[in-house]
Amino acid sequence: MKEATLVIIKPDGLQKSLTGNVLTRLSETKLVIIGAKVCGVSRKLAEEHYFHMKEKPFFEEIVKYLMGDYHTPRVMAIVYHGDEAIKKIRKVCGATNPEEAEPGTIRGSFGRITTKGVYENVIHASGAPDEAEREIKLWFEPQEIVFDNLYPTKEVTLSQVKKKAWA
Repeated sequence: MKEATLVIIKPDGLQKSLTGNVLTRLSETKLVIIGAKVCGVSRKLAEEHYFHMKEKPFFEEIVKYLMGDYHTPRVMAIVYHGDEAIKKIRKVCGATNPEEAEPGTIRGSFGRITTKGVYENVIHASGAPDEAEREIKLWFEPQEIVFDNLYPTKEVTLSQVKKKAWA
């Protein structure tokens, strides 16, 4: 079954120049990249991304981590598409806890747990189709995805929207 999934190379992955290594490992899945960007992460975006963990005692730490408070303040967000995309990507990523991730997986090779207990696990990967859809819609606008009809869209007219433009 063809599906899309969101991957985020987290701030520690960018700061440690692991982007090439991570992308090489992800390319082994033979999936197609249909959206990609490097961006900063606002508090609002980080909180919305991790909304399901809001009641966890480590919520503030993971929000700060994703925002880049401990590393470079940027991430690389990527949308992959293809057969069993979620399963394939998660297998390459390994377990969320770097100490439990198998050697050779991205987290097993590059992740660590800090002395403060923060999982620097280099990468995020959606865990289920509904989660992937929610996350992709959170991180990307429809026009940033080069795949028609990934999810239903509608045309809207916006007024008084401020936007940066090239001078």
